[in-house]
Amino acid sequence: MTLPGETLEEKFAFVRSVGFDGIELSARGDGIFGSRVDELRRARDAGVQMPTAVVHMDHFIGDFDADRRRDAIEQLKIQLSTIAAAGGTGIVSPHAFGLFSRRLPPFVPPRSVEDSRAALVEALREVGEHGESVGAKVYLEPLNRFEDFVINQLADAVSVVEEVGSSGVMITADTFHMSIEEAHIGESIRQAGSLIGHVQLGDSNRLEPGAGHYDWPETLDALEAIGYNGWLAMECGVSGPVDQVLPKVAKLLTR
Repeated sequence: MTLPGETLEEKFAFVRSVGFDGIELSARGDGIFGSRVDELRRARDAGVQMPTAVVHMDHFIGDFDADRRRDAIEQLKIQLSTIAAAGGTGIVSPHAFGLFSRRLPPFVPPRSVEDSRAALVEALREVGEHGESVGAKVYLEPLNRFEDFVINQLADAVSVVEEVGSSGVMITADTFHMSIEEAHIGESIRQAGSLIGHVQLGDSNRLEPGAGHYDWPETLDALEAIGYNGWLAMECGVSGPVDQVLPKVAKLLTR
């Protein structure tokens, strides 16, 4: 969503006024996010909380094309260094977004799931090592079956992250995607446990929490059960003006 305000400082003042504590940024490629490092440092020094950023590119670390995959890896390294300079914790990235779905024609990907998984592990080891060196993490995000064909459930991400074996790689639990893919959301969260390093919020209709039929108490109870103390970031649309919607969301999520 777009927040009111011309500067990060103004946007942060707004989110604080409606019950939120920070801003999740958009990490654009082609060095654009990296070029903002001085702006982000100034905002950090002014007290703006910017814990995470989401990869915002048209190719990702699981791309079929070797050159695009390599570029995504290098861009992610830049983004990790930049979010660390901003005082944040990490970058949210899926395996790939919109690259292929086994649920839609032509149904058979040009690279097997096994080979794609191996390529993902390889990429995450490289960017995880970089993340460790700069003090930031990659948060691998499972996407629903129509947006990715490799990492759809938390258990898929757990398997990959455990194989990677890097403290620079953890998992993002996104409630919208979980509403499609997880049969038992609370149990899936509990099983992923301490590997969940970030949580993104979106209701069943991909609008703000409370706008759909998602079971928020189940998720909040499960996060409490695993001792999750990280950020809850809204990655969704909103059903009305942000100054009216966000206070309702803050109230819904207050435990």
